[in-house]
Amino acid sequence: MNPILVLLCVIALGLLVGRVSFRGISLGTSAILFVALLAGHYGWTIPTGFGTLGLALFVYCVGISAGPTFFRGLASHGRAMAITGSVIVLTGVAVTWTCARLLGLPAELAGGLMAGAMTSTPALGAITQSSSDPAAVAVGFGVAYPIGIIAVVLFVQIAIKLFAKSIDSDGTDSAPETAARSSAATADSNGIGRRVVRIANPVVSGKRPSDIVAFADSPCQMSRVQREGRWRPTPPDYQFHIGDDVMLVGGAAEIRRVSETLGELQDTAEPVVDADRERRYVVVTSPEIYGRTLKDLRLRSKYGVTIVRVQRHDVEFVPSARTRIEFGDGLVAVGEPDALAKIANAAGHRPRTVNETDLLSLVAGIVIGIFVGNLSLQIGEFSMSLGIAGGPLMVGLILGHFRRLGPIRGSYPPAAMLLMTEGGLALFLADAGLNAGANVVEVLMERGVMLCVAAAAIAIIPLLVGFAGSRYLGGRTLWQSLGATCGGMTSTPGLAVLTGATDSSQPATSYVAAYPVALVLITVAAPWLVDLIS
Repeated sequence: MNPILVLLCVIALGLLVGRVSFRGISLGTSAILFVALLAGHYGWTIPTGFGTLGLALFVYCVGISAGPTFFRGLASHGRAMAITGSVIVLTGVAVTWTCARLLGLPAELAGGLMAGAMTSTPALGAITQSSSDPAAVAVGFGVAYPIGIIAVVLFVQIAIKLFAKSIDSDGTDSAPETAARSSAATADSNGIGRRVVRIANPVVSGKRPSDIVAFADSPCQMSRVQREGRWRPTPPDYQFHIGDDVMLVGGAAEIRRVSETLGELQDTAEPVVDADRERRYVVVTSPEIYGRTLKDLRLRSKYGVTIVRVQRHDVEFVPSARTRIEFGDGLVAVGEPDALAKIANAAGHRPRTVNETDLLSLVAGIVIGIFVGNLSLQIGEFSMSLGIAGGPLMVGLILGHFRRLGPIRGSYPPAAMLLMTEGGLALFLADAGLNAGANVVEVLMERGVMLCVAAAAIAIIPLLVGFAGSRYLGGRTLWQSLGATCGGMTSTPGLAVLTGATDSSQPATSYVAAYPVALVLITVAAPWLVDLIS
């Protein structure tokens, strides 16, 4: 069969298999690897070079996506979550090294197990390019990846059930309350809802929302005030008065916490608002906005708008006053039509700019990344290089952080980023699976049970260590700890289970803080682990 046709058929069939979902769990793009392993077993091949090109494109786009939050996350209030992600990755490295020594596993096979158990395809690429036996890496990943997904999902479900009695003490939702939530509180798929609160606390009377400490510390926003029977966006000069009805946006736990400061939650029907004219989605591209917190920006006093939601890394959450806005964030702003036009202009939201893809910058960035990856650092007898995976990843991180270096842009439209990331990953997985398919049956027959045991240990032990450290040593809430744990395991299915179990936005914000740090760390550490075991 024509090799190009083989490549396309493997990718297409893999994507179809990846869409199959069982209890909310699916393999996604990674299913291409399993189809490719089967095709490789029967001797199908594709032209050389496609996998390398796909890997470089994939990790470069991963770096671009993670860049805005990676470096700032290390220095911001999200550092605790980033530490949790780092601890999970380092624990996974230690457990993998121990399993390899105790079970006598080849270095490449052990590296593939770690990448699969921790559900990290960038780590798979990094190990594959630096390994002398990429087929073993792919086999290890194929064995461990389903185990890693199932382990995280089951762990999250078990943790929620075991700690359900302590959720209230954390100030977050309890399962019975969530189930019995009043129809007056409407929540979307992200657990974000709206509730009406009547101001009854004399202490807040005469104060502005920005003066209330509860708003600064909680991911909850006041979007509207009732005036003359109509819900209007919160005016820039608004001050609380006894008897006012205001609308809060956030998770049920955050709304309840803020309402205790303001007054009383109302069991009214869902308020009717003019969402078409008084709400707008804005993408941030202006340096006047990104890199600063909502408290520093003072958007309500300057422009008369309230940011009620932020979309970042395909995760939507309600910000607090301390939330730092990043380049490319999608902001849902509520305000009068003329105020929305002003904030869109200030944020740099220009449809043409947002949708443009600079192909020359893309090629130049990848070329520089490959060049950086080929550089070698010699320390005595030890030689170290980032390789075809680490080089483009590091360059992507730097460009993603600064968004532009000279003529090279470090930002692309979300749709283009998704296509390039998924396309690059598809090419790499197809190539890796087809090359490894010839040996997959032999390896599984020889070490099948041993590999499954090792994969389970590599997935479960870092989960327990990361969660326990965040929960008991770091003093984080249950939802924060579980969100950071899923981020450290780079597990989107785990996050999906979390967001479906609570109205709190804590899991999403914790995941976003831990995910990029864990993603970069495991990609860099994975090849070094293989060298250490060898």
